[in-house]
Amino acid sequence: MVADGDGVPSVVVPDPRRRRPGRGAWLHPDPACLRLAERRRAFPRALRVRGALDASAVHEHIGAGRPQHAAHDRTDAGSVPRQAIDGKQVDPS
Repeated sequence: MVADGDGVPSVVVPDPRRRRPGRGAWLHPDPACLRLAERRRAFPRALRVRGALDASAVHEHIGAGRPQHAAHDRTDAGSVPRQAIDGKQVDPS
């Protein structure tokens, strides 16, 4: 991801090919990680810009490219691993 805007950066845009100019930041392609980053206000700090940044382009990018294994490994509740529901043993360590 990189900050983009006319003169003053105001939006965060995905940069999957790592070709856009400017300071970049990495984000795990998981909607939960995006929500956590927004809640912690990590984008302005990581990209070293002042003020809030609009991350709607990142929301669209992560929503469209959701990894298949993440949806398959989780239950509908989202936070409970499927192994725990299926009765399989999970190593607690």
